[in-house]
Amino acid sequence: MADTVVTPKTKVKTKVERPRLHKVILINDDFTPREFVVTVLKAEFRMTEDQAHKVMITAHRRGVCVVAVFTKDVAETKATRATDAGRAKGYPLLFTTEPEE
Repeated sequence: MADTVVTPKTKVKTKVERPRLHKVILINDDFTPREFVVTVLKAEFRMTEDQAHKVMITAHRRGVCVVAVFTKDVAETKATRATDAGRAKGYPLLFTTEPEE
């Protein structure tokens, strides 16, 4: 009878990392009407009137305001669409993104 060699089976666990999140930031300007900013925030970020107004006022007072946090692709898409909405009306409305710490 021959000796059988048994090799241990190793299980490989793949570590799934969560995607890095990015902040969408509203940058204040002195030309875009407040009502238009609120309209864009409600449309693109699905905010209530009250939430959108608070974000707009914070950006107005501090110069910038974090609007929301998403995965990189979603954040960039929403920031671009919101900025484009302003540009389509001739306003310098600007949304940008940056990685969350």
